[in-house]
Amino acid sequence: MSTNRYDLLIIGGGVSGSALLYLAARYTDIRHIGLLEKYAAPARVNSLSSNNSQTLHCGDIETNYTLEKALKVKRAASMLRNYATAQPDSHHIIFKYSKMVLGVGTKECEKLRQRFAVFGEHYPNLRLLDKKAIAKIEPHVAMIDDKFRSDEVVALGSTNEYTAVNFEALACSFVRQAQMTREKHVDVHYNEYVSHIKIEGNRFLVETGGTCYQTRALVVCAGGHSLKLAHDLGYGLHYSCLPVAGSYYFTPQLLNGKVYTVQNDALPFAAIHGDPDVLVPGATRFGPTALILPILERYNLKTLPDFLQVFRFDRRVAKVLWDLIRVKDIRNYMLKNFLFEIPVIRRILFLRDARKIVPSLRLGDLKFANRVGGIRPQLIDKDHRKLLLGEAKIDTGIGAIFNMTPSPGGTSCLENAELDLRVIVKFLDATINEEAFKNDLLGDDEKHTDKDFSGRVLSGNDAA
Repeated sequence: MSTNRYDLLIIGGGVSGSALLYLAARYTDIRHIGLLEKYAAPARVNSLSSNNSQTLHCGDIETNYTLEKALKVKRAASMLRNYATAQPDSHHIIFKYSKMVLGVGTKECEKLRQRFAVFGEHYPNLRLLDKKAIAKIEPHVAMIDDKFRSDEVVALGSTNEYTAVNFEALACSFVRQAQMTREKHVDVHYNEYVSHIKIEGNRFLVETGGTCYQTRALVVCAGGHSLKLAHDLGYGLHYSCLPVAGSYYFTPQLLNGKVYTVQNDALPFAAIHGDPDVLVPGATRFGPTALILPILERYNLKTLPDFLQVFRFDRRVAKVLWDLIRVKDIRNYMLKNFLFEIPVIRRILFLRDARKIVPSLRLGDLKFANRVGGIRPQLIDKDHRKLLLGEAKIDTGIGAIFNMTPSPGGTSCLENAELDLRVIVKFLDATINEEAFKNDLLGDDEKHTDKDFSGRVLSGNDAA
């Protein structure tokens, strides 16, 4: 039976909020748990299958990660994989594809060789691939017609791993499993837009259109709207939100798996990559581009007023933006990505970037992916005059947590939920079933790896 009073209330039914709902219901003795979602189903914004790259990030091919960051991400990916593969409908949630990060030119190739020397022992499935080995896995990457491409290329990659996730299906699975938990009151309220939060005594009052929910602890996982609600309580006022939107292009199926490119350290946003789309068979999706838009949800202009509330433009924000624009690489990147959104010319401009991955790609192969791509709310720290990259979280210390940007995206949903859960459990004087949590989600990190790989460098003669 539904109630309006909770021990823990979660706002936002994307993959982050639903992951916390599942962990709290499955592994704690918190009795009354609720979730509010503004739409009629889970995962309708950035966790929607079409609004993200569908990638399970493990840290091995993300060249902007240090080894420390990569190993942290590896743990998060292992938790997600262990959960997903244990579900009866796992084939709708998690998928196996080959993956690689491609280095083009002497500088990038050397960077990948050096990275392999450091990362190889920590990722037993990772291989250093020469041009012939790349061709075995991704012929369109290494070859033009029946000849090898002329520029120098190497890659770091692996095969036979779980590399893609339908985060929309994952969020729905979390909600289903949470609601099946016995001896708990777990309520999920859809079509509930949170308009205001206030504190009364030792409880938070969460107001929607016609209902006031009461809760002892509160976690908000609502993207840019999380900052809006934090501001509502008077927290995070030194943060401003800069929404970065991503767009994609479809081609016929030119890649067998995921192919990433080496990051430019001067740029704060992701380099282009090519991926299978788990819901669009026979196609390859290239992107994302990166464009700053004054809305908090892609394709939803009604979120413009919400953006204006969290942008909080002042001289400090102007200084951060000016410092970004002053960097030539960033300035040119922003201009290029703006042009990527203009019909007619965008395909011509994007073709050059995409040819780094598939050199034989033709203009006629590219089709702009309409209504595909989400928004990543990056935060500006106005006190320190800088743009924050990666995870953004506000822990008030009074039983309320606000999550803006999980890093890296949906991959970190369970690990981020674990971090929040440990804070909330302590606040509520509750407990976690640590043994069940460890057995179900942590397990053996290597149980899904290819045991035949010995860590050697592969050439085309031994790459399968």
